[in-house]
Order: sequence, then structure tokens, then C-alpha cells
Amino acid sequence: MLLFLGLAALFAASVPTETNQTSRPLAESGEQCMACDFREHSKQMRLHSIKSQILSILRLQQAPNISRDMIRQLLPKAPPLTQLLDQYDPRVEDEDHATTETIITMATKLDPTAQEELSSCCVFNLSPKIQPKNILRAQLWVHLRPADVVTTVYLQISRLRPGKEGNGTRVRVRSLKIDTDAGAGSWQSVDIKSLLQAWLRQPEANYGIEINAYDSSGEDLAVTSAEPGEEGLQPFIEVKILDTPKRSRRDSGLNCDEESAETRCCRYPLTVDFEEFGWDWIIAPKRYRANYCSGECEYMHLQQYPHAHLVNKANPRGTAGPCCTPTKMSPINMLYFNRKEQIIYGKIPSMVVDHCGCS
Repeated sequence: MLLFLGLAALFAASVPTETNQTSRPLAESGEQCMACDFREHSKQMRLHSIKSQILSILRLQQAPNISRDMIRQLLPKAPPLTQLLDQYDPRVEDEDHATTETIITMATKLDPTAQEELSSCCVFNLSPKIQPKNILRAQLWVHLRPADVVTTVYLQISRLRPGKEGNGTRVRVRSLKIDTDAGAGSWQSVDIKSLLQAWLRQPEANYGIEINAYDSSGEDLAVTSAEPGEEGLQPFIEVKILDTPKRSRRDSGLNCDEESAETRCCRYPLTVDFEEFGWDWIIAPKRYRANYCSGECEYMHLQQYPHAHLVNKANPRGTAGPCCTPTKMSPINMLYFNRKEQIIYGKIPSMVVDHCGCS
């Protein structure tokens, strides 16, 4: 009898221990589920906020009722609109709030004492911002002098390279046939993206370029230097680059993905698709990366907000104390139809969450 009671007491003592061991994983799992639910709630609130914000800024009570078929009929195929749409390059939209920048560089002459055997035109001192991988477009602009008669001009772009025994060589990289009218000068542009990338990868082999534009009589009409009366007509390069702002380590906050187990305040990726909204009246962008904030602030603000930390411990989903919110936001440029079926191009503020923090 005593043996039986001893075994029963031993069994009873062991039950709470097993229960405590199994309760911890269940609690952790429950916390993760709560974090996922809260994150999903934050995402839906962000989407709702974006819709309301756009309508409010554009002073619209509801989205304009314009279908895709109407857009095809209303959208003009005019150069100004085409140029605007070119700004919404897919490579730009895929970057983390990358922006574009256009850099114009005027031609300079070679040092005559350095390379006497090579042509004096043209060298371009490129900005260090321009790198092979971030070039979206590169155009060489050349002005042609007016011809006396209607003629055909052959524009030739040659790359100057060092040769053996100090002799320079010319490699033709672009040729363009142009029909010109009499008595009128004109600007001509040539795509030199691949040439520019080659320059940047091998700067030691960059001796400049030679530009010629011969008419039917053999006269060179290309303006390659600023002669009297031709100021401002020398060649220049127009480069459009992808400029991704460097993140500041200070106050940059945490960045997470949807698979992250992070519970602290963090920035999560969120792509807004206006077509999913049924908002065909927005011409561009059709989608963009908006991002959203979600997570706890208790540990991050333990030292700065000790009282708020204690309140949050008692009510972690409450409104007291610091909460996870955007600390830096950026605008987007939007092309859209208004109610009067007019095309508007404007900037919509605070549409991209750059950083999240506790405040």
C-alpha cells in the first residue's frame, strides 16, 4: 500500500513538469500567429490608407469611372506623353525607391601636346555618378551646319584608341544617313550607350571620339568646336542614370520580409497594384512599391520610454506608448485621368515608406 501511494505521488509530481514543457512551444506558436495576424492587419490598413490618401489629395470623392477601352481611345500617342511614360521604366520600379537623373556633359578638346596624332574632338569628362550598370540611356548630340543645297549627310562616330608605337587608331562605332534641307542647321542624336559602357569599363583606352558629317560634296558639316557664331553648338552627351539613394545607417530602421520571424518594429515590402484596385484611370505607374510598418516597440524603447514599456507589457496591442510608424516617406509621380477625362501629371506625397521606427 505504501509502495502504491509512493508511485502515485511520483506520477502526480511528474505531470506538472510535462505540462510546463509542452506549454512553451504552444505559447511561442501563438505569439507568432498573433504577429502574423497583426502584420496582415497592418498591410490591409496601409492599402486602405493609400486609396483614401490618393482620392483625398486629388480631391475626388470616388475613383473616376474610366474603363480600359476608354483609355485606349483617349490616350494620345504624342511625344510629350511618350516621354512621360518612358520615365516609368520597369527597371526603375523594381528598385528600392530608385530615382533617375539626367546628366549632360559638354565636349572638351584633347590636350594638343598629349595626343597630337589624334583628332582634337572630342573628350567628355564624365561624372563619377555614371557607372556601366546604372546607365539607362546615353545619347550623343551633334549639331550640323546648314548646307547650301538639299543633300544627304553621312554622320560618322569613331572611337579613338591607342595603337602600336604611339599611333592612334579609329574604330567606327556609329553611322547615320540624314537627309537635310538647304539653309537650316539641325541637332542629331546618336545612341552611344554601349560605347559609354565600354569607356567606363576600360578608361585607360578612352582617347575620345571623332565626329564627322560629310555631305555629298565632301564637306564636313559637324560642329565639333565653338567657332565664332557657333557658341553653344558643340557636341554634348545626355546620360540618364538609375540613382539608388544610399541608406543612412542612422535611423534607417529594420527591413524584413514576409517570412521573417522578427517581432520588433520593421519595414515590410508591399507592392500596390492599381489594376487590382480596378483603378484603370491611373495611367502610370500601374504598380509601385509602397511598403508598410509593423511590429512591437517595447524593447527598442525600453531605455527611452520606461513608463511606456511597462504599459505595453500590460497591453502590448494597446495604443499607449510608442508605436511602429513610418519615420521617413517619399512621394511618387503619377499620370492619371481626372473626372473631366483630362490627363494630369503630378506628384503624390508620402506614398513610399522608406524607414520605420517607434514614435
